[in-house]
Amino acid sequence: MDNRKKETDPRIVRTRQLLKEAFVELLQEWELEKLTVNQLAKNATINRVTFYLHYKDISDMLDKMADEMILEISAILGEPETNQKPNDVENMKTLERFLEHIAQNGKFYKTVLATRRIPIFKERLLNFLTEWLITRIESRGSDSFVQKAGIQQEIFLWYDAAAILGTIEAWLRNDMPYTPAFLARQFYLIHKRGLAE
Repeated sequence: MDNRKKETDPRIVRTRQLLKEAFVELLQEWELEKLTVNQLAKNATINRVTFYLHYKDISDMLDKMADEMILEISAILGEPETNQKPNDVENMKTLERFLEHIAQNGKFYKTVLATRRIPIFKERLLNFLTEWLITRIESRGSDSFVQKAGIQQEIFLWYDAAAILGTIEAWLRNDMPYTPAFLARQFYLIHKRGLAE
């Protein structure tokens, strides 16, 4: 109970946000391996002791930031749609909300996924997307497109999760030249093309 209260304490949320922003700012100039707790604390306008109240070290901070990223994305995407008949409009809206979240946190995602490519963030996101897709496919059973087309599920997952993540990385690297709504629609058209062939 105390732990739950601690997590929702606005001071904790604010301190972690300050550290996250300082982390992203410092990565514009420094390599990850050269970052120190002193630099992070100074840039976040907190002291070292405060940093250590939240994290054991920088690796622990990265691990917890990656966990928070997945929690945020999970809340946006919700549970995978398990209807036997997929709702294309709702699927597009869900993807659009996900892309809007990426855009709203563009500096963070561009830094950790597209420019510095910090492995923990990419791996966690790829694993999350893969698990999310597995749930969707398995919930549809023999009615799933993957089953009907005779596609090996594992290969489909490698392809689809990597395609989504790779497109997002390229979109970020190119300073998001398309709106989330437009990009979601493009994903939809690409998927529909595969079904029409």
